[in-house]
Amino acid sequence: MSQSIQITDSAQDYLAELLEKQNVEGIAVRIFITQPGTPYAETCLAYCRPGEEEPTDEKLALDKITVFLDKNSVPFLDEALVDFNADRMGGQLTIKAPNAKMPKVNADSPLEDRVNYVLYSEINPGLAAHGGEIKLMQLTEDSVAVLAFGGGCQGCSAVDLTLKDGVEKTLLERIPELAGIRDITDHTDTSQAYYR
Repeated sequence: MSQSIQITDSAQDYLAELLEKQNVEGIAVRIFITQPGTPYAETCLAYCRPGEEEPTDEKLALDKITVFLDKNSVPFLDEALVDFNADRMGGQLTIKAPNAKMPKVNADSPLEDRVNYVLYSEINPGLAAHGGEIKLMQLTEDSVAVLAFGGGCQGCSAVDLTLKDGVEKTLLERIPELAGIRDITDHTDTSQAYYR
């Protein structure tokens, strides 16, 4: 059990107080990240009544509270800090998760995570200058990455030549298992695989 997330004493006190007010025996806190490993990652804290946790959740039994961590979020909660700063207005609970937006991947990570990692760490930073970004929309059963070319890349006649070739080359170099890429706006594909 990796104690990757740190919850300060003040945060535990504050959360314990909130939990007590719920008047539910055995209520806990659940921490999860929506869209982990993407620029849109949001770290969320929620009440978790007995039975509401997922069977795969990692359980942290702290001194004052019990915390469940969503299994898929755990790698992204590495070095995360939950803190409570008291002030005249009552104070504020803060969650800092420096790795929430950046996927932690290795060779055993799901293909999807690895594709996202290459997109976010290598490809999108280069496109940001042009106001473009690429998102993975889905992986097909035959390991084709369906990508959405957004921002400044759309409607640019060079998108096919420059971007797709470069992106495909980079992705296939980094992730040999990938069969190829397809643009979600690519209507030459008659099977309509992405509308299923």
